[in-house]
Amino acid sequence: MKTVRWGIIGCGAVTELKSGPAFSKVPGSSLVAVMRRDVAKARDYAERHGVPRWYDDAAQLIADTEVDAVYIATPPSSHRAYALQAIAAGKPVYIEKPMALNHCECLDIVEAGRAANVPVFVAYYRRALPRFTTIAGLLRDGVIGTPRFVNVVLHHPFEAQYQDPANLPWRVRPELSGGGIFVDIGSHTLDILDFLLGPITEVHGMARNQLGAYPAEDAVAMAFAFGNGMLGTGLWNFGADRREDRVEIVGDRGRLVFATFGDGPIQVETDGKVDNLLIENPAHIQQPLITTMVQALRGEGACPSTGETAARTNWVMDQVLNPT
Repeated sequence: MKTVRWGIIGCGAVTELKSGPAFSKVPGSSLVAVMRRDVAKARDYAERHGVPRWYDDAAQLIADTEVDAVYIATPPSSHRAYALQAIAAGKPVYIEKPMALNHCECLDIVEAGRAANVPVFVAYYRRALPRFTTIAGLLRDGVIGTPRFVNVVLHHPFEAQYQDPANLPWRVRPELSGGGIFVDIGSHTLDILDFLLGPITEVHGMARNQLGAYPAEDAVAMAFAFGNGMLGTGLWNFGADRREDRVEIVGDRGRLVFATFGDGPIQVETDGKVDNLLIENPAHIQQPLITTMVQALRGEGACPSTGETAARTNWVMDQVLNPT
């Protein structure tokens, strides 16, 4: 493709700053159409962002001959259906995370893309952010020696938006999201561990609903192992006294400590000395990953977040939330 012309299905909040504007800022890319079920909101988005066409029907956007690739930014419950429609039309898909409601749905998308020779990408955009590529470089260069284990802690207080049972956000309604806040944002941490340390191959865990405020889990404890022999633990709780976001990778010569979210310092500890690396996130946080997708579609590079890599994260979560 000389210029990749994108259409967005579901031009909601995530597309306002994190992703949408980047499609027209990346070289060789443009945003030409958007869709939302509320046509007035679709028109408003298009007019504010300079997008020439808008729809209230996803099928019409997919059928648009001037749309080359489709970004699916709806809740996970519709990811599989929209992805399969776009793939059947021969159009590459970029799917918001998590990739689908469960691992089986992810495999349906992956297999359809493979059969049709249509690329599938997923919005685990941290794989392309400079702060995480820097961490990957530190690990690759052996700065902390051989990594031995990783500890993950993500705690949030019980937020007001989840306290009205009659108006619960889709993120804590499992029929729409596949789980709760753990699935929505905990998936980012699990995916970045896959990127940094390799696939997780064994998982044991427990999920609980401690608050009883919504149908989904609000507390998760996990122990896991990587294919290379590394071990890990994780605690996610969304009824805690404060926010805490910490990932600690411990090696035999030092350790790395960083947050999944935000752009606080990366702590590099070696020989009893701690260095803090400050690396800011870009204004449009998905832009680095979108750049890699455009390059892949133009035959100029590769994207680090594919259907295959993203499906692994759903598999890890399924071992805890939907064990067979």
